[in-house]
Amino acid sequence: MGVEQTRYSRLANITKIINTKLELREVLEHVTKAISEEIVQCDAVGIYLPQQDGTFKGFVGKPDFIAGITIDKQIIDPKKDLLAKEVIETKKPIYIPHTSKDSRPDPAVINAFKIKSLLVLPISYEQELFGLVFLFDYGIPMNLTEAEIQSVEAYVNMAAVAIQNANNLMQKENLITEKQLLLDITRELPMCSSVQESLDTCFSYLGKVLGSHHIAACLLDPLDKKVIKSVRLSKESDWTEAEYQNIQMSLNYEAIIQEVIKAKNAVFIPDVCADERMDHDSCSHLHIENLLMIPFISMGEVLGVIAVVNLKGKGHYYCDSQIRIAQSIVDATVPAFLNLQYMNQLEYIVEERTRELATANKKVTSIIEGITDGFFTLDKEWKFTYVNKHQFLPKNKTIEDVIGKNIWEVYPEVIGTTMYKEFHRVLSEQISIQFETPSVYEDYWHEIVAYPYDDGLCCLFKNVTDKKKYEKELKRLSSLDLIGQMAAGISHEIRNPMTTVRGFLQLLKKEDRFDEYNHYFNLMIEELDRANSIITEFLSMGNTRTSDLQMQDLNALIHDMTPLIKVDAFSQNKIIKIHTTPIPELLLNRNEIRQLLINLYRNGLEAMSEGQTLTIKTYKEGNDNVVLTVQDQGTGIEPEILEKLGTPFFTTKDNGTGLGLGVCYAIAARHHAKIETQTGPEGTTFFIKFHLSNQ
Repeated sequence: MGVEQTRYSRLANITKIINTKLELREVLEHVTKAISEEIVQCDAVGIYLPQQDGTFKGFVGKPDFIAGITIDKQIIDPKKDLLAKEVIETKKPIYIPHTSKDSRPDPAVINAFKIKSLLVLPISYEQELFGLVFLFDYGIPMNLTEAEIQSVEAYVNMAAVAIQNANNLMQKENLITEKQLLLDITRELPMCSSVQESLDTCFSYLGKVLGSHHIAACLLDPLDKKVIKSVRLSKESDWTEAEYQNIQMSLNYEAIIQEVIKAKNAVFIPDVCADERMDHDSCSHLHIENLLMIPFISMGEVLGVIAVVNLKGKGHYYCDSQIRIAQSIVDATVPAFLNLQYMNQLEYIVEERTRELATANKKVTSIIEGITDGFFTLDKEWKFTYVNKHQFLPKNKTIEDVIGKNIWEVYPEVIGTTMYKEFHRVLSEQISIQFETPSVYEDYWHEIVAYPYDDGLCCLFKNVTDKKKYEKELKRLSSLDLIGQMAAGISHEIRNPMTTVRGFLQLLKKEDRFDEYNHYFNLMIEELDRANSIITEFLSMGNTRTSDLQMQDLNALIHDMTPLIKVDAFSQNKIIKIHTTPIPELLLNRNEIRQLLINLYRNGLEAMSEGQTLTIKTYKEGNDNVVLTVQDQGTGIEPEILEKLGTPFFTTKDNGTGLGLGVCYAIAARHHAKIETQTGPEGTTFFIKFHLSNQ
């Protein structure tokens, strides 16, 4: 009666422990302790729980060490242990009083522990096996009675209840964990900004569930569903994409991928070396233990396969629940993946169109920039929207300085000018206008073509300063031509009577009776000679034909005239400086060049005060021009006078004829030379430029 009471007390205590929801290990330790106390002749009690590979591993036991080995190091393999196999199949306890007379126990274990008798019980509940309980001795048979075996069964049943409760609790916890995991990934995926980021998120959560970082997405070609187009690896993988593709080829698991695609179900190969579909040599060489393939499906269409590879020593045996949650993670990834893939396609299309527009814009810009004239556009608020590189910008402004700025604010001096009025007319009347106008900032003339467009107006700005100069020169040459024609027509008719008058005046001078009038006769003859000189110059101005040009040294011609020039300067108490540099010979008319130089240096001397210096120079400008300069230190030429230089009969001198500079321009024209003027308060310089290509 005492034994029964003690047994009930132990069972009640274990029930209480189970209800307190202690950890499974603690509960099972109490069960093993109760069994060892109940069956005192038992030397060892061990509870073994099932593993994913089909074996049973020691979980708790008494004593802690059996032959120097801890319980958790002990493995029971039903493939080798026929006794364990039978208990598993029948789910009934088996007692072997004499192991020497029974062949079912594993001989290696029997001999190692010197077991004489053995009791094995299944831990089961409603036909579900949770584990095995082993009771054995160390050399002395236990001699168990049926009542003792039944009492052990009672404790084992308590263990089954504890394991069932623990499993139920674990399933609930796993379910909560799985739901939380799916909630987390569902919340995180929409935040991904790229296809790779969505796959990386998927790989991260798969790694948490499956315990592997060798994960790859094998994506199929959208056009050929049987061909893998690309492979994306997890960031934590030790392999590169190229290495993984080589591994994929080496393992030869294309058939498995096609199987997954066809069945649209996950495939788990726990031992790749035992699977006939795999290349066993490559698997061994690469140290691969198992492989999990998960289909990547959208609306019944397989987009690819997620491959999870485990290496030997790090392999995991995946249960159905793990594979199920892994598939759920992959399924949750698909919508985000497709959305991002679609966005990528849209971005690609946008980028492609942007490139096309950029190319077209580059071509247009290239064309506009290729225009050697200035070009700019203004919006309806008069702000610069585009300026090409050839557009002249006064005040040293750059393109960056004016873009986005109002033209009238940047250049207020233009307000009220022809350009201001015409631009407003373009916008108000929506018509194209072409006009010419001088610059208010520089000594330039511009030809402007302005035309409206939807957003404002475009303007083509052409510098026509040279054109204006040519027009002015053409006008001057035309006047010279007219003068030449007039001179040719009237010079003969004028000179004949002048010659007659001069002759009679000379005869009258010889008459003694007119001696008192000789000074008048001399004055009249001088004036006639002066008039004849004017006619000669007049004829010279009108002559634009080149005659008697020979290769001569301009420097030598100047040095020959130097004494005459210095005498003139000395008589006026002024200084002459002559600087010549080596220059090539030129085609010159000696007398005409002398006349040109005389006219220019005398004008220069007349423009200066006493003590000032007149400088005559020659030098070569670049490879094309030889330049003769005459520089005075006078007060400069007024702008209104500068415009009329060279005009026949225009003079600022009291006794001038207005033909001197006109003769100089005519001589320069006959020598294919060009006269330029630079003037200011410090003096005036005349540049006579002989172009070598015309020599």
